[in-house]
Amino acid sequence: MKLIFEKSSKGRTAYTLPKLDVPESNIDIPTHLIRKTHLNFPEVYETEVVRHYNELASLNYSVDRGFYPLGSCTMKYNPVLNEEAASLEGFKMLHPYQEEETIQGALELMYELQNFLVEITGMDNITLQPAAGAHGELTGMLIIRKYLHDNNFNHKNEVIVPDSAHGTNPASAAMAGFKVIEVKSNSEGRVDLKNLKELVNENTAAIMLTNPNTLGIFEKDILEISQIAHQNNALLYYDGANLNAIMGKSRPGDNGFDVVHLNLHKTFSTPHGMGGPGSGPVAVKSYLKAYLPKPIVSRRENGMYFFDYNIPKSIGRVRSFYGNFLVLVKAYTYILSMGKEGLKKASELATLNANYLKEKLSKSFEIAYSSLCKHEFVLKGTMLKNYGVNTLDFVKRLLDYGIHPPTIYFPLIVDEAMMIEPTETESKETLDFVIDVYEKVLDEAINSPEVLKEAPHSTPVKRLDEVKANKELKVRYINNEEQGLD
Repeated sequence: MKLIFEKSSKGRTAYTLPKLDVPESNIDIPTHLIRKTHLNFPEVYETEVVRHYNELASLNYSVDRGFYPLGSCTMKYNPVLNEEAASLEGFKMLHPYQEEETIQGALELMYELQNFLVEITGMDNITLQPAAGAHGELTGMLIIRKYLHDNNFNHKNEVIVPDSAHGTNPASAAMAGFKVIEVKSNSEGRVDLKNLKELVNENTAAIMLTNPNTLGIFEKDILEISQIAHQNNALLYYDGANLNAIMGKSRPGDNGFDVVHLNLHKTFSTPHGMGGPGSGPVAVKSYLKAYLPKPIVSRRENGMYFFDYNIPKSIGRVRSFYGNFLVLVKAYTYILSMGKEGLKKASELATLNANYLKEKLSKSFEIAYSSLCKHEFVLKGTMLKNYGVNTLDFVKRLLDYGIHPPTIYFPLIVDEAMMIEPTETESKETLDFVIDVYEKVLDEAINSPEVLKEAPHSTPVKRLDEVKANKELKVRYINNEEQGLD
């Protein structure tokens, strides 16, 4: 399809501003703020604008259109009810500078959501400020750093992270000023306790874990890991990306975790992708409450809700205002509509779907770790190399059958990894269709490998030259006039 700039024709307008009915401003705009070149907006009719963007939207793939099994990203369906709640005038038209007396409903929602998330995680206090999971990680690590400083543990400058961890874990720890130490996984895909004991020392500030981990396996030794950390005056940090597997079944706080971040845009069914919107609340045990970003929402004895800035040792703000509010509304709506038993059922179905897919696909594919998984599992595409193709070729071919590829080449400890997370929202019929497609593409890999190498064949955009795209990054359209060709 053509770019909107390529549809431009001089003199066409989509919208005309009414005639100016107030005096023109005499304020002098500083010279350095005035554009030196023409804006070069495309000149099109309103119909062309509307059709263009509808056509663009039709090219997008989403969980509303089909199976979207991104492992560790939890692309679960977002009920329309959540969107309707977030679209209510009283929520979407709020201004962050309104007086607290005028936003009591919103504050009550945030207060109750804080309590819900604290209960679900088994923690004591929480901040809703962080705008994403990795943002929550950084917030949690800054809280840990300030706590250690205040308790004369300044020498503790190391954070232990598993080799299977999300890449944001070591990145967040490093951004907070810590040295990252990698602990190995054992043959079961869990933290190697022997290696962990060798690494923990007087310099250990924290251990960062995802549980279940990125291989979809529950760390059954979590209580011992917690004991190892706390015996060495280190804290245990929980990456909540995979909470969707254990809601209502196991609480991080009960397993010895001191700091927890949540991904509301995953577990609690608010849409995400393309960098946002997101929400990464951070929950802590009571002795860390004094370090939470301020403000948090509290309630006075008279029942009025307010922003509480009385957090003496706070690490300060981590985001403007109070978090991504409409994402909070969606998460709140989801929790209320599901209820305690509903959240537990969601985890049960997510685990059931993942194990069903794993067992069925294990007849044709190699499973990285064969033990019972939770919400996701990892296939090894190593055998594909025997036919002259690889994991990338395989998943590109899936697109021709209308299936979004899973996460690939992660975790890094699995060769030719395909990480599949079906979530609880998919039916058995959908899963059976996926199994058939995977087996069909595997048959093609064996008998017609060129079909995979040239895939996808039916998508609007064919396979990109990724190396060229990285080396010659172009993120905006430059027309002839800007190039000086006219």
